[in-house]
Amino acid sequence: MMTALRRIGLLRQGPPEVLTVGAGELPPPGTGEVLVRVAAAGVNVVDLHQRSGAYRVRLPMVPGFEGSGTVLRTGASVAGVAAGDRVAWGGVAASYASHCLVPAGRLVPVPDGVSLVDAAAVLIQGMTAHLLATDVVPLGPSSTCLVLAAAGGVGGLLCQLAARAGATVVAAVGSAGKARAALDAGAARVVTYAGGRFAAEVRKLTGGVDVVYDGIGHDTVAEGLMCLRPRGTYVLYGGTGGPAAPLDPQLLKARGSLFLTAPSLAHYDDTRERMRRRAADVFALVAAGVLRVRVHASYPLEQAAAAHRALESRAAIGKILLVP
Repeated sequence: MMTALRRIGLLRQGPPEVLTVGAGELPPPGTGEVLVRVAAAGVNVVDLHQRSGAYRVRLPMVPGFEGSGTVLRTGASVAGVAAGDRVAWGGVAASYASHCLVPAGRLVPVPDGVSLVDAAAVLIQGMTAHLLATDVVPLGPSSTCLVLAAAGGVGGLLCQLAARAGATVVAAVGSAGKARAALDAGAARVVTYAGGRFAAEVRKLTGGVDVVYDGIGHDTVAEGLMCLRPRGTYVLYGGTGGPAAPLDPQLLKARGSLFLTAPSLAHYDDTRERMRRRAADVFALVAAGVLRVRVHASYPLEQAAAAHRALESRAAIGKILLVP
């Protein structure tokens, strides 16, 4: 009996309840494609924006862009991947499903020491944190950094990697209840940004940090710039709070010849070899127990709406997954 495909559909934009559950036949992999049985799919802020209408998308669609699973079949012209391989991917549409067609070039192998659930939870966020700490602003024992949203997916991993590099980490969290998670991730000090004001406390603790890592955007940039020492670097790598307000470049000079960058994995890992190398580094850290993966909750595929509500609540500490 052939296994049926189950997937989440987005027919119209709106609240979480617009997500529907559908079924169909398993699609055959095309040239250069692999059919994967999904073990876990990541739930991300971009999925919320696509569903809510904050982003314009072509409907109908199946949400999700990252996951992990086991290869079932391979299409023509696929080399180096075989049925039974454990794999993970990012940047692939329609990952909210029991099975997913993935371009072979987007796959990375998952080593035996890493579970498929952990692989789905850590791949993109772990690679992003690794990029920030090693390439965008290489951290070392003399570095002091501020990590905003430090209890979130990227933030928690970034705190671990920064602390491992010997940097002094100041973690900023949205509520006092998330302070323990940031400390457990390696932060030396914790501040809250709930009231919108945190620069004075950061400067009191550090005298000014070398780098601010900001995945929130919108309301945090103006305050975050005041946390930097002269010639410090502001790294705006995400916008979970919405687009950042326009910035006059002269402000960077006035604040001490500051640097501002908005990095993307796609521009740093712009070849398959670079992508696979960074993924392998992240998985090796997980397998060795150096990088701890925090999964906030796993939901059955049919409870995608509940998973979206959990992420929207901002109470999550760690990754939210869908498990078909």
